[in-house]
Amino acid sequence: MEQAKIDRINELAHLAKERALMDEELAERDALRKEYIAAWRESTIAVLENTVIQTPDGKKHRLQRKGARPE
Repeated sequence: MEQAKIDRINELAHLAKERALMDEELAERDALRKEYIAAWRESTIAVLENTVIQTPDGKKHRLQRKGARPE
């Protein structure tokens, strides 16, 4: 996500503390938050998919999604 969009989210958060946001600002804030959460989720999944756990006996295992069957 672009830094300008993150800055705008923060700007809207500060405005919301000072006054009630207008309908357009609320819609913009909600859309930006959804985009931010989607980008965060995608990034986190990418990290977890590339994470390897090494057991004490030296074997390496990739993390499995919850409910997924082991390979």
